[in-house]
Amino acid sequence: MAQGYVRVADLPQVIPVFPLPGAILLPRGQLPLNIFEPRYLNMIDDAMAGDRIIGMIQPRPGSSGLSPIGCAGRITSYAETSDGRYLITLTGCARFHLASELPARTPYRQVRADYLPFEADLAAPPVDDVGLDREPLLDALRAYLETRGLDIDWDTAETAPPEALINSLSMALPFEPAEKQALLEAGSLTDRSAVLTALMTIDAAESGDGDTPSMQ
Repeated sequence: MAQGYVRVADLPQVIPVFPLPGAILLPRGQLPLNIFEPRYLNMIDDAMAGDRIIGMIQPRPGSSGLSPIGCAGRITSYAETSDGRYLITLTGCARFHLASELPARTPYRQVRADYLPFEADLAAPPVDDVGLDREPLLDALRAYLETRGLDIDWDTAETAPPEALINSLSMALPFEPAEKQALLEAGSLTDRSAVLTALMTIDAAESGDGDTPSMQ
């Protein structure tokens, strides 16, 4: 693992968070971010000067609150552009339950994170498809992409480690925020695969009927 954390006690208990609807981070997944708002530039500066940990979390729909579960990630790539933006990559460490939000003392929000319910996120990922039926997932992915006239490297999809395949699709495909949250909160990789398969199947069926606009 890039972050090298082996116990939840190794992770910082108070972390800054980046509330972003429609974006999730999963363990060992990599999320590129383009940072330009001053408060989040400040957040990156502080994180880079410390443990480099940031929590990705979705806002609660229609409120200023935060979703109950997010994922902590470590800044594993960092670059600054000529116009003052930061281009970073977060690598997922472990999901967390939002124990509490701290009173604002910084321009960005900070929370107390409880990682204990997700301690298994720190374990080595599975290297084979034990407990996973890959074919329904790939069939749903084919139908999903065909409705959008898109294609991927199928050799890679068919041979990728199960966690890398499922988590990368869960993070990259443009589902609604509530659907993204369901993928994030799935208890196991097999559960996440089932949710992902169902979402792609439903979306492909709706797109095929012309009810849902195609992904641009």
